[in-house]
Amino acid sequence: MNTHVHQPSIKQLTWRRSSYSSEEGGECVEVAATPARVHVRDSKDTTRAPLVVDSTTWTEFVNFAAL
Repeated sequence: MNTHVHQPSIKQLTWRRSSYSSEEGGECVEVAATPARVHVRDSKDTTRAPLVVDSTTWTEFVNFAAL
């Protein structure tokens, strides 16, 4: 049985920016979620490698940040 889960390349990811971000730039991050991972990158420098965390860790972070 093959348990390998296909992970899309960085170019295949759909990146989202916060609705609080303006079109004028500023300090912002973008996220792209897959079932197993969440990729986080600097919107001002999208050529740098993103931070990648598992989905559970991302959920814990978001819940903590919402407190």
